[in-house]
Amino acid sequence: MDLRRYLTREGNPLPEGTLVVGGGLIVNGLATFAFLAIAGRVLGPEAFAPLGVMWALVFFAGPGLFLPLEQEVSRALANRWARDLGVGTLVRQAATIGAVTCVVIGVIALAVWPFVLDDLLRGDATLLFSFLVATVGYAAVHLTRGLLAGEGRFGGYARLFVGEGLPRLVLAGLLAVLGVEVAGPYGAIVALAPFLGVALGLRGERDLVTEGPTAEWGELLAAMGSLLVASLSAAFLLNAGTLAVEYLATPSQEEEAGIFLAALVVARVPLFLFQAVQATLLPKLSALAGAGRFTEFKSRLGRLVAVVAAIAVLGTVGAAILGPTVVHLMFGEEYSVNAPDLAMLALAMGIFMIAVSLGQALIALSGQGWVAVGWATGAVLFVVTTALGSDLFFRVEMGLLVGAGSAAVVLGSVGWVRLHSHLRAMPHTLTPLDDLPTE
Repeated sequence: MDLRRYLTREGNPLPEGTLVVGGGLIVNGLATFAFLAIAGRVLGPEAFAPLGVMWALVFFAGPGLFLPLEQEVSRALANRWARDLGVGTLVRQAATIGAVTCVVIGVIALAVWPFVLDDLLRGDATLLFSFLVATVGYAAVHLTRGLLAGEGRFGGYARLFVGEGLPRLVLAGLLAVLGVEVAGPYGAIVALAPFLGVALGLRGERDLVTEGPTAEWGELLAAMGSLLVASLSAAFLLNAGTLAVEYLATPSQEEEAGIFLAALVVARVPLFLFQAVQATLLPKLSALAGAGRFTEFKSRLGRLVAVVAAIAVLGTVGAAILGPTVVHLMFGEEYSVNAPDLAMLALAMGIFMIAVSLGQALIALSGQGWVAVGWATGAVLFVVTTALGSDLFFRVEMGLLVGAGSAAVVLGSVGWVRLHSHLRAMPHTLTPLDDLPTE
């Protein structure tokens, strides 16, 4: 591997496949915004609220539970392919882990339906069923993404995003034309979309799974405990706002969860754009750490955090000035959110992006356990802060700010200590990049 070209801008500064995957992400993101806007306009705030709760549950359980599986499958498959070993046993083990997880989630969801979910979903059993189906779908999505990424098949990876996003949008448009004004069918579209994405992602891919030596379970499970805690906590922090508003709302505030989700969608626009950076950050920092280039590691991370902080400030100001108008244009006049609420949500999302950057850096420094601690701290403080408040939106917004901020502080503090311990051990920068051989 040409380390100099990988770490500098003289070669391609992004990992292979980043632009292709980024294109798929853009299509998926735009389609997602349009889907939510159509559903929000057709259903109105009150009927949109339980769909918003189901949406939050799906994207808490999906990435929260199965992103670690994707990460470990991708890592393990890449490692095996580099050694020219077959991956059949390992893929079957990953599928088994995903299937068992889906069964556990199904049992838990059915058990708590009469006590919690019935109220959150307004008694709509169709939405519960759609949530359970979507959980299976996103288990398949993350397993497929891990398989495709681990084998460097980024075209299929990008097609998966497109196949998930566009059909969801088209079907929602069809329901809107037909005048469907109940949440259940839109929930069914959410459940169907991941399966369509997997089908398109795998189309034309040949010889994905080849047989090889038996894989030890530890090959997949070694780091999944810490990654699972971190992923669940981060997903909870990102999606719990809508759930909290629905849970805390009084009978006279039945529309508020739908309105809050509309505001959150707009406030998350910078976070959506940040995904392209997030996808490339860990490989870059890992390469620098692996090469012992901790001075440059510190410099690049500092520049990135400064840029993300600037984006957070701009996003907050933009949300305060333009946010209410954008919410009205996307979702309709019934969705009324004031500028301070949107500004607080945008600021929380900006701090969340900083925390993600710091967490990726800490993973590159082999601090997965501390990453779990950081995100878990944020999730706990979100709950505590929200429970202590009174005003419905403000208490949740403060919870998101405190949760994201505390996660960023923990991740940044531990990362600073780890990075400077490396710098003390290696106080002088290694050979300047310009002096590294190109071969």
